[in-house]
Amino acid sequence: MTIAPIRALLLRYERLTPSLLALIGLILRLTNLSTPKGLVFDELYYVDGARDFLAHGVEVTGAGPEFIAHPPLGKWLIAIGIKIFGNHEFGWRFATALTGAFLIYLTARVAQKLFNSPVLTAIAGILALCDGLALVHSRTALLDLFLTFFVLAGAYAWLLDRHVITALFFGLACSVKWSGIYFLIFFLLWTLWREYQMGAGLLSIAIRKVQYLSIAFLLYCATWSGWFISHRGWDRNWVKDNDSTFSFVPKEIRNFWHYHSEILNFHTGLTTSHPYSANVWSWLIQGRPTSFFYAAPNNCGASSCAQEVLAVGTPLLWWLGTIAIFVVLGFWIKARRERANAVVPAFILSGFICGYLPWFFFQKRTVFSFYAIVFEPFLIFALVYCAKLILESNWRWRSEFIAVVVVAIALNFAYFYPIYVGQSIPYSAWHARMWLPSWI
Repeated sequence: MTIAPIRALLLRYERLTPSLLALIGLILRLTNLSTPKGLVFDELYYVDGARDFLAHGVEVTGAGPEFIAHPPLGKWLIAIGIKIFGNHEFGWRFATALTGAFLIYLTARVAQKLFNSPVLTAIAGILALCDGLALVHSRTALLDLFLTFFVLAGAYAWLLDRHVITALFFGLACSVKWSGIYFLIFFLLWTLWREYQMGAGLLSIAIRKVQYLSIAFLLYCATWSGWFISHRGWDRNWVKDNDSTFSFVPKEIRNFWHYHSEILNFHTGLTTSHPYSANVWSWLIQGRPTSFFYAAPNNCGASSCAQEVLAVGTPLLWWLGTIAIFVVLGFWIKARRERANAVVPAFILSGFICGYLPWFFFQKRTVFSFYAIVFEPFLIFALVYCAKLILESNWRWRSEFIAVVVVAIALNFAYFYPIYVGQSIPYSAWHARMWLPSWI
């Protein structure tokens, strides 16, 4: 058996494959998007913030200001869905659903650039379509999927040597969550190193550095325009009510700086216990996924029912992806030793490291495994890289093996689908999907 006919078909429709997979993903995300009813998990904070933005331009509590721990952009995107469709579940989840579909498309396009293969492009898109963690994020009004999309868009622009666009997207990522800054700094340093190796002068390198940082910073500040315009924002009048040094600095900037120092203190000092907090060591194997919603309705035709939205990645995809990351690391080391081209494995490892490694420095902080969505595309690229190695080998059954693995991941995703979308199922069926005791 050979995959030549499949390759020919994919080559013929190569440009349509990412779009088709994204369309399927959008259908999965929009179907029964209003389930579960009401606010689930941290939608309580972000939807409330989006409503405040639409009404006041800043987040408020009653007549007073409200302290917020994340930049405004993600909540503004949620607000757009509410403005278009209304203040209900579909409205406040629409923006993440659309972003999730675009993320499938973008994952396939990045794979197309990395591997220049219609088969591997299709595999990347299918894996992105069949990840449960991405599906759960796409059906919940949280911030992390926006962060993931902007990070991947920035990385894609970097691959294309579009550095202004790279800085724009990484600036947007930082405007959703501060963790986007790890990608901005890393890819900036990589860019400067590459230009230095190519013989660029110090002035050219300095200009590139200023270009990256200024574009990202100005864009970040622009997303706070509601805070600057309004006088109801948190710490908006801090200088007026408190003694402050640096009086030569405009008071708006001092207010803004003080507010950000409070946000930093919040993030570094967040140690509140939570039943679904998960040590960063367990994220790759999905050791303690976050339950976004759980109920025990009586509408499944059984004596006992369960309805859950569990933010767990498709187990087979993540477990194989964990192995794949180490394979990529090994081939990167080998390529470096042999002075061969190591851009593809380096790119995969860079995205993975930026999204994962920084969390190891916050061992006491309250963290959750669903944060891992930000490096999920790079985990997929690691799997596709391994598929490339296998397809280029002399193994007789290489094509069949890859096909079996992809189908197995798709079936694994289908099996867990009910607990990704909050379907009401018999309790026994729910319990059968709790593969690890720590998932309960």
